[in-house]
Amino acid sequence: MIDLKSIINSTTKYNFHSHTQFCDGRATMEEFVIEAIAQGMEHYGFSPHSPINIQSPCNMSFEAIELYLDEFSRLKVKYGNEINLYASLEIDYLDGWGPANQFFQSLPLDYRIGSVHFIPSFDVPGEYVDVDGRYENNFKVKMENEFHDDIEAVVRSYFAQEMKLITEGGFDIIAHCDKISHNASCHRPGIDLEPWYDALVKQTFDAIMDHHYLIEVNTKAWKEYNRFFPNSRWFSLLKQYDAPIIFSSDAHYPNLVNAGRDKAIELFKNSL
Repeated sequence: MIDLKSIINSTTKYNFHSHTQFCDGRATMEEFVIEAIAQGMEHYGFSPHSPINIQSPCNMSFEAIELYLDEFSRLKVKYGNEINLYASLEIDYLDGWGPANQFFQSLPLDYRIGSVHFIPSFDVPGEYVDVDGRYENNFKVKMENEFHDDIEAVVRSYFAQEMKLITEGGFDIIAHCDKISHNASCHRPGIDLEPWYDALVKQTFDAIMDHHYLIEVNTKAWKEYNRFFPNSRWFSLLKQYDAPIIFSSDAHYPNLVNAGRDKAIELFKNSL
């Protein structure tokens, strides 16, 4: 394991959340490394979407784990004098399956990211629905077909899954902890400004702090939507908590290894 807090306290030239050819990333691991070096990164972590126990086109297969770790070892040797590389997984939480599972705990990873992309089906016990896709061609359709157009119930289910993830543990960084805010606000503008939503976010932050996880400020959506996860309006509260914050771009393309990070760091530094 690595000392993430020491790294993020000593430099901003890092990115610990990125995806690769082993999941839904759009380039090879080596292409990401080359670009990270070119952009002046000192520390770079790979975090493909973990295998899960349901069908998902975005998650890596169980069989790919060994290939991924072998390629990581090769790249670490090849580029070790130019950049510090780390192996991780972004591990999806589903009830009974998540970072605390012995399968993930047994892997030789430098750190683990916990995240929620799926919530339980409203109609079919034991099934899960991805709530992370684009609004127009994915989430909007699911609201009608899967969730009875009850956006508040979707949001509450998302945060309930996050609370289970936090309680069960087994990870170091919690990723994009209010990412549901984007699709939810597309469906009902202003929903993420309502008091009940605020209460859910604060409850989540309290639980994260109680369990001493690093909170990721995910900058992936800044360029397209001017939005961070968590939203920048929460930066002041996080500073009051003195929460350990890690700024990562969730890169799926090599040119985006630093996308939005500088802006997020600036806004966080200047938040009151």
